[in-house]
Amino acid sequence: MIDFKKITKRFFEVPAEVLEKTLQVAEKEKNIIINKKPFKVVEEYLDNLGPGLIAGAADDDPSGITTYSQAGSQYGFQLLWLSLFTFPFMAIVQSMCARIGLVTGQGLAANIREHFSHKILYFVTILLFITNTLNIAADLGAMAASTILLIPKLNFSFLVIFFAIGSLLFQIFTTYARYSRFLKYLTIALFSYVLTAFAIHLDWGSALRSTIIPSISFSKDQIFILCAVLGTTISPYLFFWQTSQEVEEKILRGEKTIQKRRENIHPHLLKRMNVDVWSGMFFSNLIMFFIIAVSAATLHASGITSIMSADQAAMAIRPFGGEFTYFFFAIGIIGTGLLAVPVLAGSTAYAIAESFNWSHGLYRKLNQAYAFYGVIIVSMIIGLVANLAHFDPIKGLIYSAVLNGLVAPIILFFVVSINGNENIMREHRSHPFTNALGWLITIVMTIAGIATIYSFLF
Repeated sequence: MIDFKKITKRFFEVPAEVLEKTLQVAEKEKNIIINKKPFKVVEEYLDNLGPGLIAGAADDDPSGITTYSQAGSQYGFQLLWLSLFTFPFMAIVQSMCARIGLVTGQGLAANIREHFSHKILYFVTILLFITNTLNIAADLGAMAASTILLIPKLNFSFLVIFFAIGSLLFQIFTTYARYSRFLKYLTIALFSYVLTAFAIHLDWGSALRSTIIPSISFSKDQIFILCAVLGTTISPYLFFWQTSQEVEEKILRGEKTIQKRRENIHPHLLKRMNVDVWSGMFFSNLIMFFIIAVSAATLHASGITSIMSADQAAMAIRPFGGEFTYFFFAIGIIGTGLLAVPVLAGSTAYAIAESFNWSHGLYRKLNQAYAFYGVIIVSMIIGLVANLAHFDPIKGLIYSAVLNGLVAPIILFFVVSINGNENIMREHRSHPFTNALGWLITIVMTIAGIATIYSFLF
């Protein structure tokens, strides 16, 4: 029988200092547990970031920087509202693409080939190849020119060759796990634009007011800039990249067959995907905001209203922002180029390989996917040769914007159709409201595409 009197007596006979020490230890352990929780949340959040973060960061490539810099230098803070406007559009589209990859277990082009006309797919793929190659050429040139801004003695042709070969070797001869980790770390380069904004005198009141209150003049030049911004943010190459990267992530977890990938659809995977995509798109639009704001506060305020390339933007900012601003702006161009070039080449390879049912995937070795890596190599070589032949990056960006205007609405039609199809997506199809938003975005991008082509031709 338990003697409660004896136990109570022994408890109260414990010396006061021992009880105090015991209570202190218990309190310390309690604080450790409490303080651990926020770090655990942050750690889990960072672990969730992957394809969506990379896609969002790659969207702010040197070509995008040129477009945003031109928007800021030509119109000041007036178009800052675009950074807020495009955020939900980008996030909805990219989450739809990611959902397709997770649920079907294969890339976007493979799904289009399986459920729609092959001829349309081939047409879109050819346009995508041309568009991405023009962007690769422009990005390689911008990276080389920005490096010369920091180290003037270096040769432009040597740097273009160095960046092209370096990117190729990294894509071909590293494992997908290491490759994706490297791209994830490269996103840090985009913070250079945030640092640049805080290094200059920025009228935050005017900037935030222009972000919240839309303003547009409907002039021909402004319509073209609006369409160019939409084309460079909601970009077709990111649709293919996002979908295929979700598949690669599942393969990395051991799901080698399409059947196995289709069976393993856990709710936490979709939740994790949404966190990744919405975070990545927020990050992308945040950087767009800072680039437009910096260009407006320095270039537009000083009467400089025309920017022809990303490196020119860095040079133009130098007299107003100082060496610190100049340095970080140039570093940002190089970093985003290193991130975007492999994404551009990779998305082209995914689209073409899946269209023709070739063996593909960055997780494969070169001898397992010759055609897939061949597309990457050809894209890089054309981009390299274009720069050595004194390619005009501005013309490339204009043609790229026009082609994006043609391609984006077509691919968006497929993306939204697949997401709303119960036979393809089963119980994981998009909510009707989300699908309705997808159709709205498709209509907006169609109008933007028509406006881009019209402004280019007339």
